[in-house]
Amino acid sequence: MTTPPTLMLHHYPSSPFSEKVRLILGYKNIPWKSVVIPMVSPKPDLTALTGGYRKTPVLQIGADIYCDTALIADVLEHVEPLPALYPEPSKGMARTLAQWADSTLFWTAMAYNMQPRGLAQIFEHAPPEAAQVFGQDRQAMAKGMARLRPQDAASAYKSYLRRMSDMLDDRPYLLGDMPCITDFAMYHPLWFTRVRTSVLAGVLDATPAVLDWMDRLAAIGHGTMEKSSAQEAVDMAAASTPAALHDDVFQDEHGLALGSEVQVSAESFGLEPTRGELVAATRMHYTLRRTDARAGVVHVHFPRIGYMLKAAEPP
Repeated sequence: MTTPPTLMLHHYPSSPFSEKVRLILGYKNIPWKSVVIPMVSPKPDLTALTGGYRKTPVLQIGADIYCDTALIADVLEHVEPLPALYPEPSKGMARTLAQWADSTLFWTAMAYNMQPRGLAQIFEHAPPEAAQVFGQDRQAMAKGMARLRPQDAASAYKSYLRRMSDMLDDRPYLLGDMPCITDFAMYHPLWFTRVRTSVLAGVLDATPAVLDWMDRLAAIGHGTMEKSSAQEAVDMAAASTPAALHDDVFQDEHGLALGSEVQVSAESFGLEPTRGELVAATRMHYTLRRTDARAGVVHVHFPRIGYMLKAAEPP
């Protein structure tokens, strides 16, 4: 009998994208270790593993580091195929809607959530300077990115909620009788509204079908979790060897050969690059090998969609 891998999720409790992954872990009943990371930079223990990427969450399996929840969901599907996140025949639609939810719906909801009343609730028990530090951190991560004003976000958010309600007219989940990746991706921005900025959650009341659907997803829970520390995670990476890469076909779109020194960064938010040796570029993802003084040799994995690959700039 094969021993299941130890999964470590680097996250913090109020992170909406982390809630997406926590629920998927619960849905698939995969035991996991929780490594709580800071909400804002610096994140030295996390970047020892990722080499620069600092968005939340990050999944670690030994010396393999997986960035972005789109890729993390694929990894969890591989670890535990059932129940499926990408059921046929709606697999393509599920992925497409999830991508829309993680971008358009997410940023609309967060623009609405981050209006003054929402921010006041988020930081009501925090030191006075916490809101300012958070704002500066997120402003740096969103450099050059167009952002909706709360007023514009409110009308769009209401329209999106009505569309979701229509999808739930004759079924318990967005695409059928069971949850799929679309449900988890559309849930987490609404979860933030309902749980973290509850003073603004009245926007959900006009769509009771959406609230009922949220209750069904919340009831899934987070599964079996064990607390761990950042140092334990770094030590695990240092004591592990990256898993063997599958013989996936090298898909060259950049004229960069395997073995090249490259960097990968997000397209729009959290632009901090990760540098390393390109050891895989498949249809779905990139893998960089890098060496850290604390974590040793690690493989850092990124999805292709939403990320940019280029030759490494001079240090």
